[in-house]
Amino acid sequence: MSRVFAYCRVSTESQTTDNQVQEIKNAGFTITEARTITETISGSVAAMERKGFAKLVDRMEVGDVLVVTKLDRLGRNAMDVRASVERLEGMGVRVHCLALGGVDLTSAAGKMTMGVLAAVAEFERDLLIERTLAGQERARKDGVAFGRPLALSEDQRTAALAQLAAGAAVAAVARAFKTSRQTIMRLRGTN
Repeated sequence: MSRVFAYCRVSTESQTTDNQVQEIKNAGFTITEARTITETISGSVAAMERKGFAKLVDRMEVGDVLVVTKLDRLGRNAMDVRASVERLEGMGVRVHCLALGGVDLTSAAGKMTMGVLAAVAEFERDLLIERTLAGQERARKDGVAFGRPLALSEDQRTAALAQLAAGAAVAAVARAFKTSRQTIMRLRGTN
């Protein structure tokens, strides 16, 4: 008799897996609480590096079924998703994805669908990264400064270096400019 497991994942503590659990129940799967694995971890972490997912895989046996609501619950890149599904298939476990019409990802049609969708998702992610980097580059050309603001203005930097050159202690200079000793030490190290 095959057992059915659910894997539900969210990325942040402010999110909940309740909707995923309900969606799986609404699809007609009866899954006990003990076979519903939920975890809060980024999808960018490889599936087998996630504690909950790794424990789930260790529990599964030939003939078992794993249900996920969406492909991205397994991972955010095509290679990781494919590796996870292939590993489960090699164990004799079927993987069903509700967002793909409940298709068994270990079947021929499921593999093809998963491959296409995972590639599209990865393509979209790469496009987002490219757009973000292009926007940052444009902003830099427009004079937008990134990172933390400088602790001292250029005039303050010059004055602090003059005090250090005159023999003032780092701690005294830091107090005079209401900044940290580390800031003054970094300033001293750059000149």
